[in-house]
Amino acid sequence: MSIRALLEARGLEDSPALRAGSSEWSWREYAAASRGRAAALRGLLDPQRPAHVGVLLENTPEMAFQLAAAGWGGHVVVGLNTTRRGDGLLADIRRADVQVIVVEPALAALLDGLGLDDVTVVDATSFDWPSDGAAPSVEPSDDSLFMLIFTSGTSGQPKAVRITHAKITGPGAYLAERLGLGADDVHYVSMPMFHSNSVVAGWGPALTTGACVALATRFSASSFLADVRRYGATYANYVGKPLAYVLATPASPDDADNPLRVVFGNEANESDLAVFAERFGCRVVDGFGSTENAVVISRIEGTPPGSLGQPAPGVAVFDPSTGLECPPAQFDSAGGVTNLDECVGELVNTTGMGQFAGYYNDEAATAERMRGGMYWSGDLAYRDADGWVYFAGRTADWLRVDGENLAAAPIERILLRHPAVSEAAVYAVPDPRSGDQLVAALVLTAPLDAPAFGSFLAGQQDLSPKAWPRFVCVVESLPRTATNKVLKRDLQAGPLDPTWTRDERGSTYR
Repeated sequence: MSIRALLEARGLEDSPALRAGSSEWSWREYAAASRGRAAALRGLLDPQRPAHVGVLLENTPEMAFQLAAAGWGGHVVVGLNTTRRGDGLLADIRRADVQVIVVEPALAALLDGLGLDDVTVVDATSFDWPSDGAAPSVEPSDDSLFMLIFTSGTSGQPKAVRITHAKITGPGAYLAERLGLGADDVHYVSMPMFHSNSVVAGWGPALTTGACVALATRFSASSFLADVRRYGATYANYVGKPLAYVLATPASPDDADNPLRVVFGNEANESDLAVFAERFGCRVVDGFGSTENAVVISRIEGTPPGSLGQPAPGVAVFDPSTGLECPPAQFDSAGGVTNLDECVGELVNTTGMGQFAGYYNDEAATAERMRGGMYWSGDLAYRDADGWVYFAGRTADWLRVDGENLAAAPIERILLRHPAVSEAAVYAVPDPRSGDQLVAALVLTAPLDAPAFGSFLAGQQDLSPKAWPRFVCVVESLPRTATNKVLKRDLQAGPLDPTWTRDERGSTYR
């Protein structure tokens, strides 16, 4: 089923579709407003160029309207990452063939100086959007392209993942059934809607069932419970560490007095799942996946401690050097794995691409994922004798920080701009909650102290806020191979002895 077919069905309903602050729109109003935007944008698009509309927006009502506008099938929406800066943001715009950008005033400065003379920039708040409009004459199919969502990859350059209509409607129906979601639910969406988590796990199921989407402009741990109560939210999605951040807020005896019924996401710490469910009186379901959505692993009842869960049919662990399936892990009496060299391999989908529709404008990256008729994820794992999957790291030089992929090389290039830094190596250490924490090892040729380093980072406009190192180690030299490549595995294996440390959610080094 296409997104348009669902919008047409929902557009006949007067039940709540969207809430943001004190404002509310019914499904009939939401469908009409998105049709109006689709019609207006068609008038701005050059038919000789790809009909791609970039959105540089927080989780505002306009972002929700723009998603639905693309769902009518007249153009493709491109989710531009609001944490990207400078040349990185420009590269994303060019790679995705964006010819119109809808931007909110608070983010408009990010486009300054990028040389976008051939791109039409639309102010989301001042543009005269029609209240309704005619739907495109050509209806999209399940396989029609709906959205491009960027993700970081092994090369350090973000790749635009092709999101088809079926990649929204299929998981939407699956999650609604699996989680018991229906038209009476209210979906609290606070994860950024330029990422797949909120689009696939928040917006998509609501479109499927006719539930209401309640928006938070951005995630706030301190506002989470108040928002849930204010909106009457019964469901929420997450990626990364939001559960841990909410749990870090002061507890109250009445925390479980709220309408929240089920929470779904991925990458949460195992202990946080149980504590969050107990404290807030809800069910928490955690899974494993990616924007490509070719390898899916579900944490089901009976999942052993430390395991990601059971893989979907066709998902296996293969040795990338031999192309053969790895044997099961063997454990000693203490629970340690005794055959890591044999059992650890790459997570693959042996049946093909799964729901992965390829990368836009990047045939080489798509081919790298699809080798020998199988999808190779780049994630390392092992399985026990009962088939449970355990994550073992990543094959590529990228990090997962607070739910977002970050490539090391671009960060290193920024650090090398400082005249006192002669060498820089960026790598990951495990985050005690989930994902990674970023470490930068620096070789200096002149004095540099913590305040000066922090001031330098603050002045780098193309440095994502999530790419600030948590730890900085000033070293005399970096371990290298005979071919002069840095041995990051040696840095990761050694004891972490940071020279400077940044508070987890701060910007000051000490």
